[in-house]
Amino acid sequence: MAAVGNGTSGHMTIQQRFLYNRMGYWSDWSIPILITTAAGFTYVTALLILALCHIAVGQQMNLHWLHKIGLIVTLIATVITMSSIAQLWDDEWEMVVISLQATAPFLHIGALVAVTALSWLIAGQFARTEKATSQMLTFTAYFAVVVALYLVPLTISSPCIMEKKDLGPKPAIIGHRGAPMLAPENTLMSFQKAVEQKIYGVQADVVISYDGVPFLMHDETLRRTTNVEEVFPELAYKQSSMFNWTDLEKLNAGGWFLKDDPFWTAGALSASDYVEAGNQSVCKLEDMLQIIKDNTSLILNFQNLPPDHPYHSTYINITLETILMSGIQQQAVMWLPDTERQLVRQIAPGFQQTSGIKAGVERLREKGIKKLNLRYTKVTSEDIREYATANLSTNLYTVNEAWLYSILWCAGVQSVTSDSSHILSKVPFPIWILPPDEYCLIWITSDIISFTIIVGVFIFQKWRLGSIRTYNPEQIMLSAAVRRSSRDVKIMKEKLIFSEINNGGENTDELSLCSENGYSNEVVTPMDHRDMKLRMD
Repeated sequence: MAAVGNGTSGHMTIQQRFLYNRMGYWSDWSIPILITTAAGFTYVTALLILALCHIAVGQQMNLHWLHKIGLIVTLIATVITMSSIAQLWDDEWEMVVISLQATAPFLHIGALVAVTALSWLIAGQFARTEKATSQMLTFTAYFAVVVALYLVPLTISSPCIMEKKDLGPKPAIIGHRGAPMLAPENTLMSFQKAVEQKIYGVQADVVISYDGVPFLMHDETLRRTTNVEEVFPELAYKQSSMFNWTDLEKLNAGGWFLKDDPFWTAGALSASDYVEAGNQSVCKLEDMLQIIKDNTSLILNFQNLPPDHPYHSTYINITLETILMSGIQQQAVMWLPDTERQLVRQIAPGFQQTSGIKAGVERLREKGIKKLNLRYTKVTSEDIREYATANLSTNLYTVNEAWLYSILWCAGVQSVTSDSSHILSKVPFPIWILPPDEYCLIWITSDIISFTIIVGVFIFQKWRLGSIRTYNPEQIMLSAAVRRSSRDVKIMKEKLIFSEINNGGENTDELSLCSENGYSNEVVTPMDHRDMKLRMD
C-alpha cells in the first residue's frame, strides 16, 4: 500500500526542490529575479521620463550608444526572464489575477492620472503638427487609450468590492509546520510558538522512520533542515524515512534556520529564542501532539514511503495509533490522505475528512469529505461560495501576506494555512472594502475630472501653439537674434528669403523679421531670382 503525498506543498515549489537537490543548497531564486527586474524597469523609466522632458521643451532626444545597448540588453533580459518564469514557475502566473483583484481599482486611478498628465505633451504635439492626417492619427491613438482606460472598471472584479455588512467571519489561521518564521519548521519550538499565538490549528508533515517511529519532516532528504551532511555525510542523500530514530535523534534541526534565515526573521529573535532555535532536534509526532492537543486543531500531511520500507503498508495504522493515544480530540484532526479513508473512518469516526484535490460538490459528498485543503490559486470566489453553500469548509495555503489574506477574507474563505500566523492574527479587518455604489461613484467622478482636464488642455494648447508654423533653422536662429547687428543676421535673412522662394513662390504668407534695432513689422514678400540678385548686388 503506497502512501499518497497530498496536501500542502509548502513554500518550496517542485522546481525549487529540483534546484536544491542538484545544487546542494537552498536558494530563493525569486529574490534576484525581482531585484534585476526592478533595476531594469527603473532604468527604462528614467530614460522615458527624460524623453518626455525633451518632448515638453521641443527638443529631440539623442541617446548615447551606451544607453542604446542598455535598452537592448534590458529587452533581451526581460524576454529571457519572462520565458524562464513561464517554464519554471508556471503556477505562479495565477498570482497575477489575484494581485489585480487587490490592486486594480487603485492602479486604474494611477493610470488615469498618468494619462491625463500626458495630455499636455500630446496636445502640444497635436497643435504643432500641420498635416491633418498626422493630427488625426495622434488624436485617434490618444483618444482610444483614454476611452479604453475610462471603461476598464467594467472588467474589474474583486471580492472586496462588496457591502461591509456582507463580510463573513475572519478566516481561522493554521500554522504551517508550526510557526516557521519564529522557529525552525516542524520542530517542537515551532509548535510551541504557534500555540502561544492561540491560532486555530497547525499543519505538520509526518514521516515514519525505518524502525517505525512517526516524526516530522517535510523534505524527502534531511539535507535542508538538519546537519546530516556533517553527522552522516555518506547518508546525506538517503531518504529520511530510511533512517532509524536512534540516528535521527543525533541530528540538529535548528542550526540551518539561523544560518539560512529563510524568512529573514532570525535576527529579530530574542537572545533566549536564538539559542533555543539553534538547539532544536528532529521532532516526534507524539511530542508535538502533547503540545497542541488541548487547544489546537491539526492537519497532517504524509510523505511517500519507499516500497522497501518495512512499514510501507502499515504506516496509516501506526499514525492513527499515535494520534489516538495522545488524547487529542478526534474532531480536532483534519485527515488529509486519500489512502485507506474507509479504515480511518472506522477507527477514528470523529476525524474531519479533508481532501487536497479539487472536485465537484457531489463527488466530495460521495467520499464523505467535510473540508477542502487547496492552494489559493486553484479556487475562485465562485468555488468558495459554492462549497460554502454545500456546507463544505475551505482551507487555503500558503497565505503569508496581509493583502492576500484580506482578499480571501472578502471571498469567504473559512481558514488559511500560513507561515506568518503571528502577523495575520493581528489583522483586524480587510485592508480595504469598497461598496459597489461607492466604487462606481469614484470611477465616474475620476473619469469626468480626467475628461474635463484633457479637453481644457487641448483647447489651451491649440490656442497657445496653433498659430506657430513649422520653422526652419534660419527662422529659429533669426528669432533669437534680438537687438543686434551683425553679418550673421543678414546672412540668415537672405537664407530665409531663399528658403521661402524654394518652398513655393506663389505662397505670399508674410514673415515678420527682426530689424537691426529690434523687432519690426517689415514685411518681406517673395520675389523672383533676378530681383533678389539685383538686391544682393
